[in-house]
Amino acid sequence: MKCCICGTVRNCGKYLDKIFSIMEKIGTLFENYKIILYYDSSTDNTLEKLTAYSKKNNKFVLLINTEPLLNFRTHRIALGRNKCLKTMQETCADFDHFIMMDCDDRCNYKIKLNLLKKYLLQNDWDSLSFNHPSGYYDTWALSKRPFVVSCHNFTDVSLGQKYITNIIRRTPKHRLIRCLSAFNGFSIYRTNKFKDCWYDGRFRLDYIPNNLIIENIRIAGNILYANHKGEDCEHRFFHFSAVKKHNARIMISPLCLFV
Repeated sequence: MKCCICGTVRNCGKYLDKIFSIMEKIGTLFENYKIILYYDSSTDNTLEKLTAYSKKNNKFVLLINTEPLLNFRTHRIALGRNKCLKTMQETCADFDHFIMMDCDDRCNYKIKLNLLKKYLLQNDWDSLSFNHPSGYYDTWALSKRPFVVSCHNFTDVSLGQKYITNIIRRTPKHRLIRCLSAFNGFSIYRTNKFKDCWYDGRFRLDYIPNNLIIENIRIAGNILYANHKGEDCEHRFFHFSAVKKHNARIMISPLCLFV
């Protein structure tokens, strides 16, 4: 098995030494690996850290954005993730897996390699993310019926978090939780199920089946369109695309990969 580890980086300098170490440890689970990181203009020592690391690890590819920053954060991150995917497709076309990983405090923990190794031997997922020591925080990326539209677009933004927290609490540790989108700072993917899927950080509903939107509104109330301000989590479109095109199994483990 081969794996490409990807991420976007901006103002993450103080976390990068630990992140590099974690990525290298993940690489030991595979016969070959590559790291592709996309850098956006920062005000700390992020670029210096990345440049120094590129001289130490020949498996590392550094992509540097030279264009003006886009206005919205999710648009910037979507652009960076797509650049990583494009580079991966061009240079690692035969890789079985890829990982999208945040390069900040969310992954700045000790990683349970044996847990990831165990799941690599299972064939009951195409995208796999995990619970987190701080709790399931990433409702921005989460779509699980009936909460398929971002919970940030409803009056009670806590509904989605309460929902997934309760599901994780009552799910047996050996079971996976199926959903339509999830990230939580780290996700591993089977490449063939996402080969023609891309990230999009714009707020849009055209890719979500109307019956699911109606179900969401019935539970959570009307969508507050003023809240999105042109943005949505970039992971949502990416995962929905894979479900629609390839019937991808988007899964959450109730276990924590980081401790």
